Amino acid sequence: MTVSLVFLAVLMAVFGGWLFSYSFRVRPWEAQAAGSRQVQGLGGGQVPPAATAPRVGLAVFLAVVTSLFALTISAYLMRQEMAHDWHPLAVPGLLWWNTACLVLGSVALQLAWRAARHEQPAWLLRGLLAGGGLTIAFILGQALAWWQLQAAGHYLAANPANAFFFLLTALHAAHLLGGLFVWSRCLFRLQQGATPGAMRQSVELCALYWHFLLLVWAILFVLLLRT
Repeated sequence: MTVSLVFLAVLMAVFGGWLFSYSFRVRPWEAQAAGSRQVQGLGGGQVPPAATAPRVGLAVFLAVVTSLFALTISAYLMRQEMAHDWHPLAVPGLLWWNTACLVLGSVALQLAWRAARHEQPAWLLRGLLAGGGLTIAFILGQALAWWQLQAAGHYLAANPANAFFFLLTALHAAHLLGGLFVWSRCLFRLQQGATPGAMRQSVELCALYWHFLLLVWAILFVLLLRT
């Protein structure tokens, strides 16, 4: 349970830190221009400009996803402590290449977000294509790693460690597939002639979601390597 709480605290601190830093960088004249769009609080205060409805929605969703992964990791560690039938699984070396793909995909989406802010449609398209392509490569690489394990006789039902390996990696891949659905909608809108300015918020949410899943994968990867 302690691990779950630490996991939750780290992820929420990272995301909360991003919201704070974004608010800190907002220019006064921009905040004033956005004043008409701000919602008045019950106590007469104003909602920070950075706390838009899509961002808050994403934050709530990420909190739910964080809880899901935290509980799964807790179950993994508790099951491992029983140990009598736990046989550690050798992590396939292919996961290192997959991790590199995910890191580069996250970087590409960050560049796409930057291109959207600077009204650069060509770089926005390149960033989106690279980010999505590298993510698809990551998922295919994970599928190949699962196939390699099966071919080597490490079946899912053969051992609790095997089952948890497949569960954790599949759960993470499923969330990436959900992100790819949103990514494909962004790409479709761009192909239909949407301007980078109109795409800015969608690309921003995609990039943040990718960064979050990269952080989750880093934690899962370290956990699998160390246990």
